Amino acid sequence: MSSWSGKLAALLPRVLVVAHDLLMVWICWTGLVYLRYSYVQGIVERPWFSTEHLIVLLAQGLVFWMMGLYRGLWRFASVADLWNIARACALGLIGIGIGLFLYNRLDGVPRAALALYVPTLVMLLSAPRVLYRAWKDRRLAINLDQPRSRVLVLGAGAAGEALVRDMRRDGRYRPIGFLDDQPKLQRARLQGLPVLGPLERLPQVASEVAAELVVIAIPTATPEQMQRIVALCERARLPFRTVPRLSDVLGGRVAPGELKSVAIEDLLGREPVAPDWVPVREWLAGRSVLITGAGGSIGSELCRQVARLGVRRLQVLDQSELALENIVRSLRATFPGLEIDAVLGDCGDAVMVAHALQRSQADTVMHAAAYKHVPVLEVQLRAAIRNNVLATEVVARASANAGVGTFVLISTDKAVNPANVLGASKRWAELVCQSLATQFATRFVTVRFGNVLDSAGSVVPLFREQIRAGGPVTVTDPEVSRYFMTIPEACQLILQAATLAPHEAIYTLDMGEPVRIRDLAEQMIRLSERGGREQISIVYTGLRPGEKLHEVLFHPDEKYQRTAHPRIFQAEQRPVSAQQVAAWLDEARAMVGCHDEAGLVQLIHRVVPEYETIGSDHCTYTESTT
Repeated sequence: MSSWSGKLAALLPRVLVVAHDLLMVWICWTGLVYLRYSYVQGIVERPWFSTEHLIVLLAQGLVFWMMGLYRGLWRFASVADLWNIARACALGLIGIGIGLFLYNRLDGVPRAALALYVPTLVMLLSAPRVLYRAWKDRRLAINLDQPRSRVLVLGAGAAGEALVRDMRRDGRYRPIGFLDDQPKLQRARLQGLPVLGPLERLPQVASEVAAELVVIAIPTATPEQMQRIVALCERARLPFRTVPRLSDVLGGRVAPGELKSVAIEDLLGREPVAPDWVPVREWLAGRSVLITGAGGSIGSELCRQVARLGVRRLQVLDQSELALENIVRSLRATFPGLEIDAVLGDCGDAVMVAHALQRSQADTVMHAAAYKHVPVLEVQLRAAIRNNVLATEVVARASANAGVGTFVLISTDKAVNPANVLGASKRWAELVCQSLATQFATRFVTVRFGNVLDSAGSVVPLFREQIRAGGPVTVTDPEVSRYFMTIPEACQLILQAATLAPHEAIYTLDMGEPVRIRDLAEQMIRLSERGGREQISIVYTGLRPGEKLHEVLFHPDEKYQRTAHPRIFQAEQRPVSAQQVAAWLDEARAMVGCHDEAGLVQLIHRVVPEYETIGSDHCTYTESTT
């Protein structure tokens, strides 16, 4: 009995909506016909219900049902719902006309009633829905038990309008007005709120209206625009948040409708150029892919992106059991239908790598595993050679022997005129892949790029931790600069470059303009919760061994040329002897085996003659920022 009562209670609102709409149809038709005859003949006697009314109700009701009018909720009535009502009314009129023509050849049906039927019925059906939604929104917005923050919205566009509607439904915020630079919007009103001026007036307006929070509703703002807006928010001495980009929502990095803090990538990133996903999807869909270093920053993002592109099987390899477990758990939660094969092991283990490739039957291998921390590798040459060079040769050769179609080596801009062990070892790994390409049918693709924002071991997590501890923030030199790219964009361009490659190629990603690390530190201090309340000092410690003042992306002898993608350049490879590379590898294996680091130093200089070690005296001085 209780189950039946529950079903009836759930069905009742829909029955009432159907009854309301049919009543509106009856009122519309009866009223229009009555008014037409009354205007011509004076007071007339006509039946309130007849076969004609039955045909009208049946035809229009059937169209309403077929158009899905009763699958929506009045609580969330929108412009799309009103447009659906208008289409249903128009199609209903056609059905009514056909029905009445078959019944009585439209005898006694006023043409004026037919002409006015659609707009009149649209108004009768839409008005109650709009009024109901406005009433519900108003009730949700009034919450006397919960204090509401007074919010000033920057940006009076579509994002700002949607934000205000969401705030009113949320109940925690009270939007009080907009600021926007567009002249045509000055003194206009949006959602009943005024546009109070251009963005430059933020400090003054915020004081006048007693704003407590600023929300940046300009998801298309460039980094330069975001820097200007953040500076204005700092002058107003108000906390600020921003609406997330659509890509962040779709990528699962931000929940829909959630306000997020302004991140450093919002200020230092670049306008992303979307990859051409069609060839990438055609290349990867239905294939088996092996990714080494799958638990790292780049490796894990590559895993997520290739999973979205429809790979059949994804084999993930990492020597860290915790990192491997984390990426497998994340992938299984997000892609429950994907076949995932986890392999715990060292890429230098030839038996393990060959077995993994035999098990996965991989079509593509992406080699992201590497040691990459510059200061550590400067004093760990043997480990760098063993992991970045010899292990790369193991994975690359095993891939070629297994008939893998494409092998992608993730390299670095530090391989161009290397000044440290990381760059030199990565350049050697590039030579290994180049030599193997002359011996096997496998495509060998090398992709170089610079620093990745917020990757493990980068300056961003270090600065964040130093700021959280109250400072100081350590920077090596006031003028040191680096190229930066976000993790998702770097991985997208890696996949795009791999689809462009002929049999062998080296690609360099366009990293935009270099960023001074000093500016990066200052921006992060400004964005931090502590930055506005106390001074956090920046300490300059001097360049570390192996660290350049400025990185370069292009080698003068490689004659770069543009590709089909505006952010990807292809290098003309310098000639290399496969026999010479093999001899160097034999020497390296022998020296690693007997821990001969002195011999490795001489060998790496012979392999990469442009490698010049850089050392510096350490100096320390400080300055503070707010």
